[in-house]
Amino acid sequence: MSSYRPGGSRSNITQAPKGYVPGLGRGAAGFVTRSDVGPATGPIGGGADDDDPLGASSTLAASSAGGGGATGGSRAAELRAAKLAMQKMQRAQQQQQQQSQFGQAPVGYVAGAGRGASTYGAGADVGGGADGGPVGYDGGGGGGDNGDPAMESSLFSGTNEQFDDDDDEADRIYEAIDERMSSKRRKQNDNGNNNTSNSSIGGGISSSAIGDQFRELKSKLASVTEDEWAAIPDVGDYSLRHKQKRREDVFTPLTDSLLESRSKLNSDATASGGRYAMSGTMQVIDGTMTSSSSLTGGYRTNLSGLAEARSTVMTMSLDKMSDSVSGQTVVDPKGYLTSLSNTKIASAAEVGDINKARLLLKSVRDTNPKHGPGWIASARVEEAAGKTAQARKLIMEGCEICPDNEDVWLEAARLHQVDQAKTILAAAARRLPTSVKVFLRAADLENHDHAKKAVLRLALEANPTSVTLWKAAIELEDADDARVLLAVAVEKVPHSVEMWLALARLETYENARKVLNQARKHLPTERAVWIAAAKLEESQNHGDMVDRIIDKAVRSLDKHDAIVSRAQWLKEAEAAEFAGAPLTSAAIVKCTLGRGVDDEDRQRTWADDANAALSRNAVATARAMLAHSLATFPTKRSLWLQAVELERKHGSASSLDEVLAAASERLPRTEIFWLVRAKERWLAGEVDKSRSILTEAFKANPDSEPVWLAAVKLEWETGEIERARVLLTRARERAPTARIYMKSALLERQCREYDKALALLEEGLRQYPTFAKMYMMGGQICSDDLAKDRDNLDRARKFYQRGIQNCPDNVVLWCLTSNLEERVAEYGAGSSNAGVTKARSLLELARLKNAKNPELWLEAIRLERRAGNEKLAVSLMARALQECPSSGLLLAEHISCSPRVEQKSKSAEAIKRRPDDPHVISAVASLFASERKHEKARKWFERAAKLDSDLGDSWAKWYAFELDAGTEESQAGVLQSCITADPKHGEIWCSVSKAMANRGNTTADNLRAAAQIVLGKLQKLN
Repeated sequence: MSSYRPGGSRSNITQAPKGYVPGLGRGAAGFVTRSDVGPATGPIGGGADDDDPLGASSTLAASSAGGGGATGGSRAAELRAAKLAMQKMQRAQQQQQQQSQFGQAPVGYVAGAGRGASTYGAGADVGGGADGGPVGYDGGGGGGDNGDPAMESSLFSGTNEQFDDDDDEADRIYEAIDERMSSKRRKQNDNGNNNTSNSSIGGGISSSAIGDQFRELKSKLASVTEDEWAAIPDVGDYSLRHKQKRREDVFTPLTDSLLESRSKLNSDATASGGRYAMSGTMQVIDGTMTSSSSLTGGYRTNLSGLAEARSTVMTMSLDKMSDSVSGQTVVDPKGYLTSLSNTKIASAAEVGDINKARLLLKSVRDTNPKHGPGWIASARVEEAAGKTAQARKLIMEGCEICPDNEDVWLEAARLHQVDQAKTILAAAARRLPTSVKVFLRAADLENHDHAKKAVLRLALEANPTSVTLWKAAIELEDADDARVLLAVAVEKVPHSVEMWLALARLETYENARKVLNQARKHLPTERAVWIAAAKLEESQNHGDMVDRIIDKAVRSLDKHDAIVSRAQWLKEAEAAEFAGAPLTSAAIVKCTLGRGVDDEDRQRTWADDANAALSRNAVATARAMLAHSLATFPTKRSLWLQAVELERKHGSASSLDEVLAAASERLPRTEIFWLVRAKERWLAGEVDKSRSILTEAFKANPDSEPVWLAAVKLEWETGEIERARVLLTRARERAPTARIYMKSALLERQCREYDKALALLEEGLRQYPTFAKMYMMGGQICSDDLAKDRDNLDRARKFYQRGIQNCPDNVVLWCLTSNLEERVAEYGAGSSNAGVTKARSLLELARLKNAKNPELWLEAIRLERRAGNEKLAVSLMARALQECPSSGLLLAEHISCSPRVEQKSKSAEAIKRRPDDPHVISAVASLFASERKHEKARKWFERAAKLDSDLGDSWAKWYAFELDAGTEESQAGVLQSCITADPKHGEIWCSVSKAMANRGNTTADNLRAAAQIVLGKLQKLN
């Protein structure tokens, strides 16, 4: 507004300015109308100079005193002239003050414009004239009181209440004029008159907008090319606020003209086949642009542009990886795809979980900032998210907030590089000099032993009682230096038994005894010191001292109320054995085995302890337990057998002989110890020693059948047939038994004295008519050894018939009888069909008398298969499985005789019924072998042999498989395992081992013969 509005308060008036006229500001001259105004005859202010304020003042004073008629003008004109003169005088005073203080003001200077005074003005325009600046623009000048200290204390700094109606009317007039002038300027600006400037009453200052000043430059952007635009450098951001968060790429937005030209190029490229298409991916839809100077919406996807854009992006990425100096690529062609595949791409769920963890842990840190695990967890979350820098920042902040938490320091060291970690641990050591973990971690970071030693020595200076630090320091030293350190360590840490024991191990025998004596004084309740002393004496072969030390240790610990249980002592005994001190182990067992055990439970408990120790491979401890048990219970046969078995498996021949001799001496009426001892001597090649042992056994057991038979076998196996025959004759006279008669007949049969053998069998059967093996031997001699004629057939039938009548429940007799009738054609006593019919009827009768017997069913099925009745065999198999559904023999036969396509299903069913039957497992293994699944077959054969090691058929089939598909090493392994197991049963195995031609063969010979039979059967099937 162009009117002058004084403000302020009268209380600040100190002195009236020059030219002041009382009441003039309020219009005290009165109201003058237009008709009262006369023509002016001269300039305002009389003859005074415009620059002379006194002239204006005197004129104003004269006109005020004279009542107005001297100049011939009106009173109102005089008042306005007085006002203008006063304003001119005030401006002159201000300029004079400014020149005196700051010098001459520059051209266009506006007081207060630098402080933004124009935004706080009360509406006063420049110079107070009617032709002011535009609305909102303060041109400065002396018309206002904003920021003017001279005007603040003037008389005219009153309130708006001093204005009258005349002033309000003048204000409205000037406001209308200002609005009129502003509307004219706006029209000129719209018409492009960029150079028009409007001056105000006070000096004509330009009022054009800032945006208008750049209109010409903006119009020139339409002619900027793409290369020129790309050459424009990026605007750098040098503010401190974004230094830690600088973006890698800063993109300059494109102008509207470039976007429009790119859209036209894309549309032309699409129409012409893509010659000019580059990386644009949007095309303008026709008809959506309303003017050539504006770009509106309405885009559609350009598929060809997408392909080109992808190609361009890939090219730019590869260009960034190229060497800027040589122009060659630095991309590893082999590791590029590998690095891409190793790049971890976090899923949305993982990102969400990480963010939740961040929020939760931030709450933990804010709630309890002194909680070290919260900082550690926060750092590990950031590490898991791949933000190692943020993790390091967090953990270092945690070190500052939680300086007394060693875990936070250790985590900070882990997250940083080695050099930085060393610095961090050094600060941690200064803050926490008693932290052992910090020093140990600092020592681990060192690469050289001398640096580690230096760190550990500093740690020991701060923590001389830390056992862990002493151990770490001693491990880095050699024997001599370690001895010196240990000597200091036991003084600093006398309660550490490990330090005492380590020092004793490094000292000589005499010094070690002294060290252990000192350790015993400092640690009277520590059993390890006593045990170490016993080991020391044992190492010097002082066996008598070992028992004394252990006995004294037990009594001393009981005296000092040291609670050591029996189980703990036994563990110490096992530990001593593993440490190479069996005498110490035996002494501990001897002194502590009976502690806390009732008298009635000692034998059972000690036997169980020995078995448990043996299961843990503590052989010496188990031997000591059995020795102590036998010393307490010398006549317990089970304990002696357990000791013999231990020596047989884990001892030597001499130790076994000693145990057997002691057992025979303690239990002379027990034949087993005599027999085992004699056999061991015989196997060792000491036949005379074996004879002498058996002679002593005869003296102790004159009527013992096992002793007689052992003596006979010894002479028989050594080739002394006559001596064996004499022994059997004496045995039949002094201790006649069924087995002695059978062995006598067997000896004559082997010597081909068949008549003597049959006579002995008849004699034995008269005394022992229910002994089935003599019937079997008589029938076999008549049917197999003698001539195959009707007479011998009838004699064999008689033996079998008598055996069936006296032993109807013996399945082997029924099978032998059926087999004999099946082969009647070989003896010229009938046709084969008649023999099969007779054999079938015998087996049916046998099944009636022996129901649910799988052996009889199996013999009947095989009889029908040998006779060619396959359907009847299948029917019998079905009936047999109904009657004996869990028979391993029948299930195995069912698998092997089924068609090839059904064998897998039969195998699965058999395994479900009998998963632990060796016959079934062996049949499944044979199936795998036929399918060339060698590894599976080998595992299943091994499983079958472990299930029943006494079944020779499993070993024979396994060995046959190894002969066909295995290596020499695997064959030797199976052979050795079979010799160790020494099987005695099995259909194939017994047919080989009990044949007269194989009498005297070893287990290895029988295994090879049985394997050849298995291979022959497989060749027939294939």
